[in-house]
Amino acid sequence: MTQNAAPTGAGPDGLAEPGAPRRLRADAQRNIDSLLEAAKAVFGTSGVDTPAKEITDLAGVGVGTLYRHFPQRSDLVKAVFQREVDACADAAPVLAAAHEPGAALAMWLHRYAEFLATKQGLAPALHSGDPAYSALPGYFRQRLGPALESLLEAAAASGEIRADISAKDLLDAVANLSQPVAGEGVSYSQRMVALLVDGLRYGAGTGTPRAGNRAD
Repeated sequence: MTQNAAPTGAGPDGLAEPGAPRRLRADAQRNIDSLLEAAKAVFGTSGVDTPAKEITDLAGVGVGTLYRHFPQRSDLVKAVFQREVDACADAAPVLAAAHEPGAALAMWLHRYAEFLATKQGLAPALHSGDPAYSALPGYFRQRLGPALESLLEAAAASGEIRADISAKDLLDAVANLSQPVAGEGVSYSQRMVALLVDGLRYGAGTGTPRAGNRAD
């Protein structure tokens, strides 16, 4: 892939601004969505260095379409990561509106664990030291910290969970529980997250006030 040029709507660091409009034709947006979904799947099974044609064949578009929207492989990796982060963050208010606070929190933590499983396929690139990915940790915290904080506040206020846990604590705890274990799949991480959620309920309605969002 050629150098420079970030995806449409990207900021100076190559990441789209949260909430920034993407003024694209409907067919172009469909192509981007198909490419990102295909790349997520292929990266998870074959790694981030898989041939472009494997991605485009799964997406049902030509290789030229991939290069037009994502000139560098790093552009595609960042876009897949950002899309998954955004989907996870955006799920928080949807769950909060549809469920009791404790249930919404538990469901979001499981959703976050699913995202972390997807992130494993991106790990070689994200941890490569390539400066193209240097803004991603900040984007992760910027989007997921406040999303989880809102759910934590509501669940603690309702007396359904203990009041002395921070968003950073939980983001880190679930990340640790979601590390790959030999011979185990995603269901193992989900069971561990369920145990963590049970632990949050221990001592509900007691404990010192939470320190607030320390996810940054």
